[in-house]
Order: sequence, then C-alpha cells, then structure tokens
Amino acid sequence: MKSSELRDLNDKALREHIATQRRDLFGLRLQHATGELENTAGLRSGKRALARAITVARQRGIDPNQKTADNG
Repeated sequence: MKSSELRDLNDKALREHIATQRRDLFGLRLQHATGELENTAGLRSGKRALARAITVARQRGIDPNQKTADNG
C-alpha cells in the first residue's frame, strides 16, 4: 500500500493495517526460519510496508504499538 493510500485511512483502519502487517511479517519470518519461504524478497518488502505504515501513524501522533479494541 502506498503512503498516500495510508494517509487516506482513518486512525482505526491504520492501526488494523499495522497489526495485519506485523502478523504477515511474523509469518514470513517463521517460513524463512523453517526453510519454507521461496521468495525471500517478501521479507524486505514486508518490513518496508510495516515501516511505511508506522511512519504515517507517528506523523499523525498515533501510538503504533497500541492494541486495537478487537486485538487486545
């Protein structure tokens, strides 16, 4: 997702996107550790996508580590 698309999201949707990106990145790291990951470039793009979302959240003054209502 592009930065401009992330900026269009409301705060709740941005927090959910960050949580989803973290789950996806965890899954990629797990697959990489077990040798199941074929496309290792996905790790790099996943990290960048998460960093992009966290950056947008911090620019808005949102705590990116805060749990969402349905998540925690």
